[in-house]
Amino acid sequence: MEVNDMTMREKYIEAKLSWIAKNTKASIIRELLKSTSIPGMVSFGGGVPDPDTFPRHEMAQIAKEVITDEHHISLQYGTTEGDPLLKEEYIKLLNKHYGIKDLTEDNIIITTGSQQALDLIGKTFLDQSSICAICSPVYLGAASAFKVRAPEFVTVPMLDDGPDIEELERKINRLTDEEKSRFKFIYMVSNFDNPTGVSLSLEKREWLVDFAYDNDLILIEDDPYGALRFEGDEIPTMYKIAQDNDKYEVNHVVLLNTFSKVLSPGLRMGITIGDPLIIRKLVMAKQGADLCSPTLTQRLIARYLQKYDPITGMKPTLELYAAKRDTMMKAFKEHLTEIEGVSWTYPHGGLFTWATLPKEYDTMEMLPIAKENKLIYIPGEAFSVNEETREAVMNSMRISFCLPSHEEIVEGTKRLVKSIKEYRVKKGW
Repeated sequence: MEVNDMTMREKYIEAKLSWIAKNTKASIIRELLKSTSIPGMVSFGGGVPDPDTFPRHEMAQIAKEVITDEHHISLQYGTTEGDPLLKEEYIKLLNKHYGIKDLTEDNIIITTGSQQALDLIGKTFLDQSSICAICSPVYLGAASAFKVRAPEFVTVPMLDDGPDIEELERKINRLTDEEKSRFKFIYMVSNFDNPTGVSLSLEKREWLVDFAYDNDLILIEDDPYGALRFEGDEIPTMYKIAQDNDKYEVNHVVLLNTFSKVLSPGLRMGITIGDPLIIRKLVMAKQGADLCSPTLTQRLIARYLQKYDPITGMKPTLELYAAKRDTMMKAFKEHLTEIEGVSWTYPHGGLFTWATLPKEYDTMEMLPIAKENKLIYIPGEAFSVNEETREAVMNSMRISFCLPSHEEIVEGTKRLVKSIKEYRVKKGW
């Protein structure tokens, strides 16, 4: 009787759902992270910062002051565009560290994390008939935000220095004039890509900025990890490249930043920078979503930026992540190379590496074996948008080195090798 009641209830609710609700899928990462509470589990899954890097004592003091002395702002509704003080302080930070200049409040919208910015971009630009370009693999959060609008995807492989721009050019040039009229934007993670750990080279950034402009496309630059560089020279954002070139009558780049990696993900605070006309459309979309991002955390961050420089203050964090990266790269070289044909990326910053097994492997199918060995990783399939891209990444996996201890990184690598060997036996290879 209970089963029948459940079936009837599910049918009743399903009949009332919108097309978007019916086609929204649960995040595999969120589901997998539930397994991290199992005793002894080593998680290479979550791209979450090490909590010991959060400036909790400084923020605790500022929070007390903001709530006590500025409650008329911090505990009240705010504007959809965001706290003017936070915008003012962030404009100073962008100018100081990234050379992005001449911004006004109208160039910025404060969002509830970068994920909301991606959702707003999807709502603002994409219809079921729209076309957008992405890399394969693609950041799962972007895939979720865009896929729910059901656009057509132009996908190109991610290489060691960024997207395969020759393939991107070929695919776009093959589009008809009618298809090009439905083409909205190119989406790229510019620094230490999630999931691959790859950064776009300066040459490819310049090419993308120029190509997007010449083809009347918006370029969405997602840069949540740019401040996490612990090796190599900084590369200018595509937003700055466009800003500094007199050829472009308008800056067609939209830049997404976040405080999740430089301060704390619990603050849920992101910043989107773009042309005021684009920002205004995002503001209108946000009004129907949440009215405004939390005023308390906005004012807290604004006052934090007045007292501290989070970029220069990240040196201990970068040293911590660099050491963990080195531990993982060493462990891979010592243990993972037992698997013939395996390869992985060498990240110069960020939180991830991307490991690829020979073509016959399926890392989603292998995951239950890894979980039995008390190891979590994110299968490559999670970073695909269709069958074509799924097949291209099904033998890969995203592996995060930021949260596990050094000992767990080594142990987790050994468990990964064990899982791969057991999977091979199961398949009869």
